[in-house]
Amino acid sequence: MKSFFLNGQKYCTYDQPNLFDLLSYFDYNTALLVVEYNAVITSKSEWKNILISDNDKIEIVTIVGGG
Repeated sequence: MKSFFLNGQKYCTYDQPNLFDLLSYFDYNTALLVVEYNAVITSKSEWKNILISDNDKIEIVTIVGGG
C-alpha cells in the first residue's frame, strides 16, 4: 500500500494512479488548477505521465476569477 499527501491530508492506495487520474477521482476541474507535485509546479501536459508514489506530496491551488 502507498500513502500520499493531498493538500496536507494523508491518503492511502493499493494502486499507482497517475496525477491526472487522481485529480479526476477527487472531482477537480482540471481547467482551473495549478498543481505542485513534490514541491515542483507541474504542467497539465505532464499529469498523465506522473505516477503517484509512496509519500508523494501534492498541493492543489484552484484558480478563481473575480474582480
